[in-house]
Amino acid sequence: MSTQELLEDSLNDPAIGQTAKFLWHATPIGIAALSKQDGPHLSKSHYEDAVKEGLEVGLDLSREERESHFSKKGLVILFYS
Repeated sequence: MSTQELLEDSLNDPAIGQTAKFLWHATPIGIAALSKQDGPHLSKSHYEDAVKEGLEVGLDLSREERESHFSKKGLVILFYS
């Protein structure tokens, strides 16, 4: 299964948390922050917001690797070690 397929499949599971701008999902490859905002536009502030809001659900993501993906449900920032 590809990374994209694993991610899409995991986004169908219930979120492990929710913050103002993101739905949080545990995936086999890391923690996924699914943006609640419409549109696939990614900026540096999206990453900063995700790291900041991750703390609200008990996730310190400041040292994790990250990458963005565009899923059928919207913009996803994937954090992994």
